[in-house]
Amino acid sequence: MIRRHAMSLRAALGVLAVVVCMNASVAGARAGSANAGLAGASPANPIASLPWGVYTGRQNNNVYPIWQRTAGPTKQPLAKIALEPTVSWFGAWQADTSAAASVREYIASTTQGNPNVLAQIAVFRLAPWEGQACQASWSASGQASYRAWIRGFAAGIGSSRVALILQPDLAFAICARSATPLRLVTWAARLFSALPHTSVYIDGGARWFPMRTTQAVSMLAQAGIRYARGFALNTTEYDATGAELEYGAGIIHRLQAARYGSKHMVINTAENGSPFLNGQYPGDVTNPRACRSRHDRLCATLGIPPTTDVGNPRWGLSRRDRSLARRYADAYLWIGRPWLAYGAAPFDMRRALALAASTPLQ
Repeated sequence: MIRRHAMSLRAALGVLAVVVCMNASVAGARAGSANAGLAGASPANPIASLPWGVYTGRQNNNVYPIWQRTAGPTKQPLAKIALEPTVSWFGAWQADTSAAASVREYIASTTQGNPNVLAQIAVFRLAPWEGQACQASWSASGQASYRAWIRGFAAGIGSSRVALILQPDLAFAICARSATPLRLVTWAARLFSALPHTSVYIDGGARWFPMRTTQAVSMLAQAGIRYARGFALNTTEYDATGAELEYGAGIIHRLQAARYGSKHMVINTAENGSPFLNGQYPGDVTNPRACRSRHDRLCATLGIPPTTDVGNPRWGLSRRDRSLARRYADAYLWIGRPWLAYGAAPFDMRRALALAASTPLQ
């Protein structure tokens, strides 16, 4: 899985105009609630008021088993990553026939059998995707495979309490030569949101793209935002949290104007402790270097830890951005995995320790 093909999407966006879709009938569409039925749970935020589990298994280059085996002076800094509740990614590398078993194992390890613990998941199943999406054809067999995988995965989730990020890097759908990818994501959003305790956030891109909020709204509308709790931002990028809050608020206002109801956002903060925009990085932005200190710039380091306490002054946000966070953001999540090479694989101990040493917010 290659996380970024920036130039392909930038070029496509430069020549494509996307029209905002308005639908007066969608505001009442159902969205799942991860904390539904829990005593004292926040009705305003479906992923608050319940504990967030830490995955202890070995799937997806997970850090926890490595931390368990580590001894000496590296164990404590590595805990800054290993003991945080992070999002695990699932996709076409799990076979259609094993998708259900994979997610069941992940949830069982994350929750330790407690049905009231939240698990966090990213579904990255469109294939081929990212840069290859711009030339892909969407065969009937490929679409059938996608639906079979999603059905199995949804069955594996069942009644578990889940925050689900649907299709990171969704903006590549704009350069696809077919409406099929967004139709498939809409179908998946509806299926996942129908689960009793799954809250769905569809990927909404990030501020660095030459994508206006009107284009982001159109993409989300075509991807089934009417079924979801909201959208996720910055999932594979390094932009500042405050800037993403402002960008996301603009999307929310336009969704409301287009009669999609009151949507909310989550923001990836796994790697933006020293924020920069994609085009500002001087080297290979698909795998930017780890910061050398808390004062280093144009580099990756851990940002705000996973939390629903989005307006806390501790995070260094402006008063305006704290206000936007309290109103529109459900959480800051660690969706990205900067401790893995290229955000995908393999685990890089030296990189992980550099991230832990340089983060300004832990």
